[in-house]
Amino acid sequence: MSRSVRTKPEGSGQALSEAYDTALLDLDGVVYAGGNAIEYAVDSLASARAGGMRLAYVTNNALRTPDAVAGHLSELGIPTGAQDVITSAQAVARLIGEQVPGGSRVLVIGGEGLRVALRERGLVPVESADDDPAAVVQGFGGPDLPWGRFAEASYAVARGVPWFASNTDLTIPSGRGIAPGNGAAVEVVRIATGAEPQVAGKPLPPMHRETILRTGAERPLVVGDRLDTDIEGAFNGEVDSLLVLTGVTDGPQLLAAPPQHRPTFVDADLRGLLAGQPEVAAEGDGFRCGGWTATAGAERLELSGEGEALDGLRALCAAAWTAAGDGACELDGGKALARLGL
Repeated sequence: MSRSVRTKPEGSGQALSEAYDTALLDLDGVVYAGGNAIEYAVDSLASARAGGMRLAYVTNNALRTPDAVAGHLSELGIPTGAQDVITSAQAVARLIGEQVPGGSRVLVIGGEGLRVALRERGLVPVESADDDPAAVVQGFGGPDLPWGRFAEASYAVARGVPWFASNTDLTIPSGRGIAPGNGAAVEVVRIATGAEPQVAGKPLPPMHRETILRTGAERPLVVGDRLDTDIEGAFNGEVDSLLVLTGVTDGPQLLAAPPQHRPTFVDADLRGLLAGQPEVAAEGDGFRCGGWTATAGAERLELSGEGEALDGLRALCAAAWTAAGDGACELDGGKALARLGL
């Protein structure tokens, strides 16, 4: 994928599982939500793997270790080894290891995933700002992380200790809805100190580098549900992406996406890996996909036709993104989306 302005979703004559050698799959909102497998995920991933596609699971959630994530996926019916899981904890540990001497102490504000990743890099996790840390690292610690941990980070950062964050996702999907993510916790320390952390996770380059180093992917396809992490990360890494509508992103957000948040392909769920993607073609003053035609009027997006709702959404994206160019679409698409039930 080039960095030029994307004006429409792409089509693919091949199933995506055949066109790409490795799927770099986000977890929350793509494979599972609230710990339970999302509908069609288990069977779709099994079929993609049986067809020769490598599956790698790439998550900004630094709480759990790769072993724990792999065990969870295997329990869901998705056979996975720890080597198939890449976390933002691993990416940030590598980033820290490149800037401090081996054996350095690192103050950990987060869960076991961070501690394991630091030890893998020859670094020593510590719990207090008074332990003379060479760095502070902050990652998602779950809903039970004590408030005092943020104070501990603030004490060290205020003393000038370098500060790192696994990721800055403000929210995280849960079985009960959308909950605060690590980015919200990072804001607490930022407000207290006025400092800025070095960030490793999606959509930034350290995470993409970690993923490619660990998977050896040559034709990767990023699969995610978030525009500002998964899709932007693919854009920054200049690789293609598939957005699935099983997590955070909805129709209005997709229509309004600026270029760095525009996916190559759009599908309802992980079954999209197993099929070709329909062509979105220019037609007259608008775009056609399947039985739908979409155009951008002076103030709103217009949609006509019938058939598969996703085809209508793809046509709407083409009309919206073309009208917006290198910005974000501000045309009203409410009536068109309502007709699609999205």
